Amino acid sequence: MWAGNKYFDFNAPAIDLYQKIVSLRLKEARVGLDAYKRNEPDNLIPLFLENYYDFILVFTNDNKAEFNRLVKNMEPRLAKIARGDPKSPYFLYTQAEIHLQWSLLHLRYSAYLSGMSDVKQAYALLEENQRKFPDFIANKKSLGIMHAMVGNIPDDFKWGIRALSGMKGTISQGLKELEDVLQFARQTPYVFEEETQVAYAIVQMYFNNNQKIAWETLKNSKLAHTSNPLAAFAMGLIAMRTGQNDEAIRVLSAAPSGGNYHPFYMPAYMLGLAKLRRLDLDANQWLELFLNNFHGENMQKEGYQKLAWYHLVNNNPGGYQTYMNALKTKGASNNEADKSALMEANSGIIPEQRLLKARLLFDGGYYQRAYDLLKNAAKSYQDQHRLHLEYLYRMGRITQNLTKKAEAIQFYQQTIDLGAKDPWYFACNAALQLGIIYENQRAYSDARTAFNRCLNLKTEEYSASLHAQAKAGLERIKGK
Repeated sequence: MWAGNKYFDFNAPAIDLYQKIVSLRLKEARVGLDAYKRNEPDNLIPLFLENYYDFILVFTNDNKAEFNRLVKNMEPRLAKIARGDPKSPYFLYTQAEIHLQWSLLHLRYSAYLSGMSDVKQAYALLEENQRKFPDFIANKKSLGIMHAMVGNIPDDFKWGIRALSGMKGTISQGLKELEDVLQFARQTPYVFEEETQVAYAIVQMYFNNNQKIAWETLKNSKLAHTSNPLAAFAMGLIAMRTGQNDEAIRVLSAAPSGGNYHPFYMPAYMLGLAKLRRLDLDANQWLELFLNNFHGENMQKEGYQKLAWYHLVNNNPGGYQTYMNALKTKGASNNEADKSALMEANSGIIPEQRLLKARLLFDGGYYQRAYDLLKNAAKSYQDQHRLHLEYLYRMGRITQNLTKKAEAIQFYQQTIDLGAKDPWYFACNAALQLGIIYENQRAYSDARTAFNRCLNLKTEEYSASLHAQAKAGLERIKGK
């Protein structure tokens, strides 16, 4: 018998508070947490929920000073939880989740050593908990994500995994674990069901290259995008990444805001971007709403770049220059998108308007509009190496998604032959997409060659994500 008095009870009040936190009703959640701790002083679940609260706060505000202040809560919480009942499946699980949440935030601010250390500890705790409590379904939610990610870590971070953890796993293993959780949730009410659905969609999209399942998962989920800003954000993200741009605009337009919710401006940015990809004339309003109100350090540069693009495609090159100059002093460059935006600003190279329109239309899933824009434009770019290379690449992407596979293969091969020695990402992504085409055709030897070619090409931008996708492709076709 457990001799102490500290216990874990994820009871009805805890479930209600969890739902308030992940719905960004943070004022209500704060009041509720304080009352919950007074009413059940020996229940350790409130500490776990407080960590969720801090995680959501840092994620939405993206304030590094706030992160530095709140991360100090991690160790005291873990110390208190360590005095809880070790025979409860929540004993190790809550410790693992706290490590995992802070690892994501450490990595967001490029604190790689601390982030990897937290990943290692979270993984070890979850593995031990799985051995002790194999029927505790929450384990599989987090392990599924981690197992799927392990084989697709960019080379820049491999040292961290090798040095700190000994983690192992595969995409198929991770998907199976997440599917087990979702199957369980169909039969039994499960507090983390929606969180698992989002995780499953992300793994399907980024690692398993199955956009259809990714979108269908969230489209048919219980996520309430009209009453939960984070749900709208997740659904909008997946819709935009899977060619469902009109759906993204519908979902993001209905995202709730106001006094009942903690301020969260990411849906506004994504709505502006989705409208830009449709070439809507009011896209700037949403991008400006984001930039005028969001004061985090990530995505600032990307936001200014997209507002600059808006002005360029609407025949205002002066507006483009204004916002590209502004982004140089705004925010940080921790992620690939911000780094790419800064690189464009520093390069002084202005995107060619027609190619930029085609890029935006393609990213929105408007493939026929993009094709019609470029199909007769080849001669315009023949005498300019970079623009000619980009034209070939864009036509490859467009024809691939119009199921003109033979044309796409030809365009991609030309892109690789012409651009393999250049610093731009066109040849690298062409090789990746060529691998995906061959994989879908079950020409696995050709796919393997293309994925490896992608890994051998170094680029100034997007290298980490392109190489991670190539590794995922090699993992999918292993043994075929």
